[in-house]
Amino acid sequence: MSSFNWKQFIRQIAVIAIPVALQNLLTTTGSMVDTMMIGQLGQTHVGAVGLCAQFSSLMFSCYWGFVGGGMLFFSQYWGAQDHEGIHRSYGVTWSCMMTVGVIFCLLATLLPETVMGLYTDKPEFQAIGCDYLRIVGFAYPLMVQSMAMASLLRSTERVRIPFWGALVSVCSNVVLNWLLIFGNGGFPAMGVKGAALATVLANGLNVAVIAILSKTQGHPYVLAVHKHFHWTRGFLAIYFRKCFPIMVNEVCLGIGNMLINVVLGRQSAEAIAATAVFRTFEGIIIGFFAGFSNASSVLVGKEIGAGNLELAQQRAKRLVYLCMGFIALTGVGILLLHRPMLTAMSLTGESFQIAYGMLLIFCAVAIVRMGNWVQNDTYRAAGDAKYGTILEIAFLFAMVVPLVWLSGMVWHWPFLAVFALCYCDEPIRFALMHRHLYSLRWIQPVTPEGQAALPALMKAHGKTSAA
Repeated sequence: MSSFNWKQFIRQIAVIAIPVALQNLLTTTGSMVDTMMIGQLGQTHVGAVGLCAQFSSLMFSCYWGFVGGGMLFFSQYWGAQDHEGIHRSYGVTWSCMMTVGVIFCLLATLLPETVMGLYTDKPEFQAIGCDYLRIVGFAYPLMVQSMAMASLLRSTERVRIPFWGALVSVCSNVVLNWLLIFGNGGFPAMGVKGAALATVLANGLNVAVIAILSKTQGHPYVLAVHKHFHWTRGFLAIYFRKCFPIMVNEVCLGIGNMLINVVLGRQSAEAIAATAVFRTFEGIIIGFFAGFSNASSVLVGKEIGAGNLELAQQRAKRLVYLCMGFIALTGVGILLLHRPMLTAMSLTGESFQIAYGMLLIFCAVAIVRMGNWVQNDTYRAAGDAKYGTILEIAFLFAMVVPLVWLSGMVWHWPFLAVFALCYCDEPIRFALMHRHLYSLRWIQPVTPEGQAALPALMKAHGKTSAA
């Protein structure tokens, strides 16, 4: 076996991971600025908009299954240079994602009272949240459109285009917030409605920039609409058979997180405000992780699609450990800077202490949590969408949700104790996921090249089957 080329590997990770991480950092920075600006309206406004963000997260969970499934096909077909396969799989992925975006748009704009009533029982939060949702709901299809294009571009190793879209979107969102929230530059002072309108406009610019750059740089897939919908019954059967476990995983994860957020949204007003701010900092860590996750999906999936299975499994193991190391460094940086950052978010007194406690808990478990996440994304890109799904959903509904619900709604434990239970399954799942990593049973190609190479890999490692 030839020695592993670390230099080339790190270079390939950097090409994919750094632009994605920077893009997510930009987005998170924009969210932080949003929170800081809205914070000037008061902690109640921060908490209300934070609850609306949880509804957005539910939408994310509902369409992310299609993103994960799509990237499985994009990356493997990219490795095999199957252009027809890329076009077909993108068309199916886009159609499914956009259906989710339109449904959530209708819920937010037409039934905001129902949505807010689900997340909190406090009228002052509900009223502000309804004002925000009625406008921001129109951004949801735009968010879906940009994510669909970005996932295809990243899978085909064109990661800079989504980065430029995010840069324009974030910068415009900050400027529009300044104009519309407070009424600067002759604009009316719209408060949270202004923040919502700024989000809609900024997401529209994101879509426009990605589309224009894809066209001018000659990307062959994103705007080739006439090639996206040539589906066959056989292809759809393969697509949904592979994607179904991922879809179930993400939808169930969204429902489970919604149940957890129902508990967190019925705590004290200080805890709700602290949670809204915490989610922003959580986004920083996840943003850094997303770079490795995308690198894993592309670098592993591409080699599996091309039939280079030995190289794929070597890359997968190293990506997991590198991700965990970078997450640890990111968590330390956030903890060192927590005081000025939380203060800038207008948190004081009890809400400040709660937010700091949440950061401590999260940073302690983030290394293992993101290790689980990147392993699961690696398995999906390799064709195994079942193992991580079964583990995550089983532990979520058999362990995490019951404990969080009982501790918060029945036993009335302190808020930070309830919050800590949100991550109680992570160490157990990590041990099981890691054992699966070394079993090689997650390597399940969808291309002829990968399938032809599979028996030799399993024989070389003394395995009987990858099924």
